Amino acid sequence: MAIQNFEYCNPTRIVFGQDTISHLDDLIPKDAYVLITIGGGSVRRTGTLSEVEKALGDRKFSVFEGIEANPTYETLMKAVERIRQEKFTFILGVGGGSVMDGTKFIAAAVHFNGDPWNIVLQKGSNIQSVIPFGFVLTLPATGSEMNYYAVISRKETKDKIGIASDFLYPIFSILDPTKTYSLPSHQVANGIADAFVHVIEQYLTYPSHADVQDRFSESLLLTLIEEGPKTLAYPNDYTSRANFVWAATLALNGLIATGVAQDWATHIIGHEMTVLYGIDHGRTLSIILPSLLHIMRESKKDKLLQYAHRIWNIHYDDQEKTIDEAIHRTRQFFESLGIKTHLQDYNLDEKAIDEIIDQLHRHNLTALGERQNITLEISRKILQASL
Repeated sequence: MAIQNFEYCNPTRIVFGQDTISHLDDLIPKDAYVLITIGGGSVRRTGTLSEVEKALGDRKFSVFEGIEANPTYETLMKAVERIRQEKFTFILGVGGGSVMDGTKFIAAAVHFNGDPWNIVLQKGSNIQSVIPFGFVLTLPATGSEMNYYAVISRKETKDKIGIASDFLYPIFSILDPTKTYSLPSHQVANGIADAFVHVIEQYLTYPSHADVQDRFSESLLLTLIEEGPKTLAYPNDYTSRANFVWAATLALNGLIATGVAQDWATHIIGHEMTVLYGIDHGRTLSIILPSLLHIMRESKKDKLLQYAHRIWNIHYDDQEKTIDEAIHRTRQFFESLGIKTHLQDYNLDEKAIDEIIDQLHRHNLTALGERQNITLEISRKILQASL
């Protein structure tokens, strides 16, 4: 197949490097009334929030705290009501992907005409305007700092749904790798796995003769494989952490998706696991991906062989043995980050598989993957292979 036609525009300004939080004074309007959105409070303990507040200078601001690791509609609507009542004019998210995703929904919901949950139900297609917003990144993983996606959960209905809209690009994002030094190792590992699977979902489908996109994707995968373990072992090493931060951003800013097919089945199944059992997003991906590659090996054969050759330098005469080894190395990579890659490691069994399949059915997620050929029956086989 030939490379597909595409349009690409990414309006987000990236400010990258050490001591860049001070740039907020140039990036946010002088007369803005700023709501700073944060998660559980780690940015207070590390001093990042104080640095942000200082950079805001004479601007009026307040803080909304408590956005969860999987941002919930219930919590985000509390921020929406505050903005409506107090007339904030700018939102500044300070945190990782969950804070950024939640901030995107908040910005879209404030002036939405009707029930804001419909934004999620219609996956962002009905967004007409947003309050201006920008980000200070503290946890690299999701790429939300430079894309138009967000994933929102609702406790009441056990939903976890992605939304997308051109309105959801942040105006700017500040990426200071030193602000990620204090992250716990398991969060860094999750971020490495998340970024890795983001690339795989856009790369490991079927050949499109999109050589630039393929080589770009491969460079990101190799960077994550090389720099991931380094930045885990030496969290204060600026070079490895900076390379990881930038790779995670580029993994999902839309560039490597241009002109190629995309999968996303691993993410979709993983989302249901997170909402049902609270397993970290990066860990659900690490459980599902190796099994998905095994079950879907025939339809992905050409790209699996390319992946084996170019990423893992595997060159057996036997193609099936080459694919087996590539999948094994992928699982081994996740395990090397300290991530367990089987359902039983998280006390999940056949009953859990039934529950996940029921969720996929309820959400009408019955034809997944780049060829839409992952039925509920195949999703079940993938989960069973993950036991």
